[in-house]
Amino acid sequence: MKNDKILIVDDEAAIREMISIALDLAGYECLEAEDALQAHHLVVDERPALILLDWMLPGMSGIELARRLKRDENTSEIPIIMLTARGEEDNKIQGLDAGADDYITKPFSTRELASRIKAVLRRSSALSQEKAIEADGLRLDPVSHRVTANERPVEMGPTEYRLLAFFMSHPERAYTRTQILDQVWGGNVYVEDRTIDVHIRRLRKALESFGYDRFIQTVRGTGYRFSTQVEALPADNQDATA
Repeated sequence: MKNDKILIVDDEAAIREMISIALDLAGYECLEAEDALQAHHLVVDERPALILLDWMLPGMSGIELARRLKRDENTSEIPIIMLTARGEEDNKIQGLDAGADDYITKPFSTRELASRIKAVLRRSSALSQEKAIEADGLRLDPVSHRVTANERPVEMGPTEYRLLAFFMSHPERAYTRTQILDQVWGGNVYVEDRTIDVHIRRLRKALESFGYDRFIQTVRGTGYRFSTQVEALPADNQDATA
């Protein structure tokens, strides 16, 4: 969306300037921060639509800032794209686990970056509807960014929250891992099937003590679905590979 504010957090002024010029041409308004403390102040004061966050920052690292923002209900819904020279799979998974919505490795083209920003904002908008979603006592409130089970709070990570938001918004339909990857992470993000399975297991674990893990069902030969139907597979069978 044009005129969205994008916060660029990088300790290198030349990189901030390059990104700012490119995004300005793409119609975005840019804010800049050289470290995590300055970035946090801007996030609170300016409420950017998206944060471009470098992994390596002086003082608090980008990954630590991402975790802090995602733990705070006032900032948890702001999407984050990690910018880093770290290209190893473990680093990418660590960034996504911290709540990053996408991950782009330096060097990158500004054209690709603008495309990634557009995709993340589109997904974020689709998952940020203001109306709460409820299914048999399981309630997801996108305004407060809270999940409750029969009015009791359910604790889960940011990635699991996005997974649940997607599933509850599209009930009773089976999705392949590729479709889930595209809808929750975006097709450009490098995430293996096994990583998706890990997050599915984490989501089930978060719901298990409330008896709602049965809603996250494995569809053999396809992938997963969210369903409140009683025909769900037994919980001890649902972690099997689809």
